[in-house]
Amino acid sequence: MFPALALACAALAGPSLAATAASSPATAKASACEAQAAEKKLAGAAKTSFVKKCEKDADAGSAAAGCEAQAAEKNLAGAAKTSFVKKCGADAAK
Repeated sequence: MFPALALACAALAGPSLAATAASSPATAKASACEAQAAEKKLAGAAKTSFVKKCEKDADAGSAAAGCEAQAAEKNLAGAAKTSFVKKCGADAAK
């Protein structure tokens, strides 16, 4: 969700910036978090803290999606799927 917003903003800024954002998901994620901080008019330590948490949350969301996909590939269901996704997410957070 957020990378798409960053790409849309980058596309409005110019083609070279859009290509840069499209080439690096981390850059797109950072741009989206920076944009949210700007919308909230954050500055200094509050902005730094917000962006750091935003990027961490985005990483956790993508890790969870990856774990869900792996569970689907393994045809896991019920408690086995829940256990696998939980462990996979914890391992990804390390």
